[in-house]
Amino acid sequence: MLTFWGAAQRYCDNVSRRNFLQLGAFGAGLTLADVLRARAAQNPAARAGTSQKAAIMIYLPGGPSHLDMYDLKPDAPAEFRGEFKPIKTNVSGVSICEHMPLQARMWDKLAVVRSLVSVDEHSDSLVSTGFSEQVNRVAAHPAFGSVVAKLRADGGNDVPPFVSLRGGGSPGTEPGYLGPAHRPFTPSGAGVENLRLAGGVTGDRLGDRKDLLGKFDTARREIDASGTMKGMDAYAGRAFDMIASGVVRKALDLKHEDPKTRDRYKGVEQFLTARRLVEAGVGCVTLSYGGWDTHTGNFKELKRQLPQLDRGVANLIQDLHDRGMQDDVVTVVWGEFGRTPKINSSDAGRDHWSPVMSALVAGGGLKMGQAVGSTSAKGEYPKERPYKVPHLLATLYRAMGIDPAYTFPNGAGRPMYILDDRNTVEELL
Repeated sequence: MLTFWGAAQRYCDNVSRRNFLQLGAFGAGLTLADVLRARAAQNPAARAGTSQKAAIMIYLPGGPSHLDMYDLKPDAPAEFRGEFKPIKTNVSGVSICEHMPLQARMWDKLAVVRSLVSVDEHSDSLVSTGFSEQVNRVAAHPAFGSVVAKLRADGGNDVPPFVSLRGGGSPGTEPGYLGPAHRPFTPSGAGVENLRLAGGVTGDRLGDRKDLLGKFDTARREIDASGTMKGMDAYAGRAFDMIASGVVRKALDLKHEDPKTRDRYKGVEQFLTARRLVEAGVGCVTLSYGGWDTHTGNFKELKRQLPQLDRGVANLIQDLHDRGMQDDVVTVVWGEFGRTPKINSSDAGRDHWSPVMSALVAGGGLKMGQAVGSTSAKGEYPKERPYKVPHLLATLYRAMGIDPAYTFPNGAGRPMYILDDRNTVEELL
């Protein structure tokens, strides 16, 4: 068992959310073969109903300011409207922040939901599970990517169905009651090196090891009265194939990308990696960008971060279009809540604001070129089309060909819906 620690994220509640990856593989003392074998132990009907679409989930930790990004209020009093000015997009009637000009020029490929209602807590898991962190401490609902992994357990590909560039073990990536077999593969730290053949091991020697493992498993099966050990099967073979094929390792190695493309993504390489992973066949990729808990220096921080985020999002979405993947990959960009409409008088910051936030959506065959919902004159509350976080998640599941009313048994064997609140954002469908 190897553990690779990732970057620690500390919010204003002083709780450190340190990411980690346990390789043996993917935690809980399982080998990669065990992971793949366990993934297949599911209802075949679940596999039959899934599409091969993909999702890229971009998380902005700490809570980005909706009023300074996608829902500016230029006519509000100065203590509400802030420093930034709105600019027109290429879709009539929709304006966004001046520090996101690249998205403005391609708004026909994007959409925003401006009327999302959140919960009043730093909840990394809310936007990936549809349930608050407080609820998940007891119920342990699975992350979006883990659901995808569960339903694609027998997809026949030599790539993991769920990859997290955020780091494994964070509340927003945990499989909950689906079990550790559906944790994401996380290439942080030395994770990529675990996809390489060990020094001195050739393809032929790997094949010999595969045969040897089969013989050991056969021997173990013969003496296993319980019948639990089923020996060498197709899933152990896939464990070897994932390493031998090198598909994931190649996708993660940006040196295989054109230098001009790498230059476009300089400083936001995670967005390029996400694109390469879905091209390689990964079903869900999650990544985290920046820090948005701007209790102080809100505008200073956003002036620094928004242009970078703009470049990452715009390049990613344009690349997906250029490759004809816009209907096959759904992308969402959001945080756990918005920021207070009224600016802190002394610190030029905005505090937590759960009554409303914004989320950016692209692709997946959804209806683009619009702004869904609206807020009050000062950006305080939803005015039209109030939606909750689970409603947008249900919409994303629909775009993936997954029914959010599907149930899985939890640890006690009780059937649990993927989402309890399964209404969708109808304007996007």
